[in-house]
Amino acid sequence: MAEGIAMVTLFSLLTALPAVLALHMLEPGLVLPAFSVLLFAEAALAGIAAHLIHMPDNAEDITLWDFAGGFTLIGCAAALLGEPDQAALFLTEQGSLRAASQP
Repeated sequence: MAEGIAMVTLFSLLTALPAVLALHMLEPGLVLPAFSVLLFAEAALAGIAAHLIHMPDNAEDITLWDFAGGFTLIGCAAALLGEPDQAALFLTEQGSLRAASQP
C-alpha cells in the first residue's frame, strides 16, 4: 500500500510541478502546448522504464504502465485544449459525419 501512495505522489509531482513552472515562465498561449510535449516525454520515459523493469501483467498495484497511460491521456487533453479552434473543427466534422451516416 505504501508503494502505491509513493507512486501516486510521484505522479502528482511530475504532473503538477512542470505545470506550475510553465505557468510562471511561458506566455499564456504556449503553456498548454509545452505542457503536452512535456507530458508526452514523461509518458515515453515511464513506458521505457516499465518495459525495462518487466512488471507482471496482473499487478494489483499501480505500475509504471499506468503512469505512462495517465501522462499520455493528460498530454492529449492539453494538446487538444491548446488549440480550441482545431478541437472545435474536429468535433464539428465528427458531428456532421455522424449525422450524414444516419438514415
